Amino acid sequence: MAAVVGSGIMAATLSPDDVGLQLLENSVATAFALGALILVFGPVSGAHFNPVVSAADWFLGRRDGTGLSAAQLGGYAVAQTTGAIAGSVLANLMFDLAAVDFSGKDRSAGHLWLGEVVATAGLILLIFALARSGRSAVAPAAVGAYIGAAYWFTSSTSFANPAVTIGRAFTDTFAGIAPGSVPGFIVAQLVGLVVGAGLLLVLYPSSDRSPVR
Repeated sequence: MAAVVGSGIMAATLSPDDVGLQLLENSVATAFALGALILVFGPVSGAHFNPVVSAADWFLGRRDGTGLSAAQLGGYAVAQTTGAIAGSVLANLMFDLAAVDFSGKDRSAGHLWLGEVVATAGLILLIFALARSGRSAVAPAAVGAYIGAAYWFTSSTSFANPAVTIGRAFTDTFAGIAPGSVPGFIVAQLVGLVVGAGLLLVLYPSSDRSPVR
């Protein structure tokens, strides 16, 4: 979240009159930061930054006991959301803004929710397809690349993460989202979770390999 919000603030500062360039700067920084963070935190926590990914891990691993337990899922969701809020606060402070300044950017619209369904479903499919095909080693690059691309090909700019969505409500900057828009995005992300898991089970029905965490 510090990378998402911080790069958004920097982009708006450096390119104040060009929204397209702002989005490019924000998306590139986010993609590279995400790949690096997966490499750092993968061996520690499985690089679980996203409640819907954790929920998919729990759901898909129930049968063979390879996924998170329900208790772990709850703990991860709390940590992910707390971390996302803290990241926004940190970014605000780094750029000499109020620590908490709730966003006024309304993002309540059906086409944006559809974008979130697509972004989230694609992310779930990518992560667990890599795991089930024995290609987890490329996950840092692949996930970073997907999120960077999804900034551009989805109408919502690909939040694809309930914790990130909540965290982005705490900053009234380029990456922000109004608190009133948060529930719609989270519902869309949960729908994307179901769609992504469904596609995975059709395309990669075998669960012989442990899922990416």
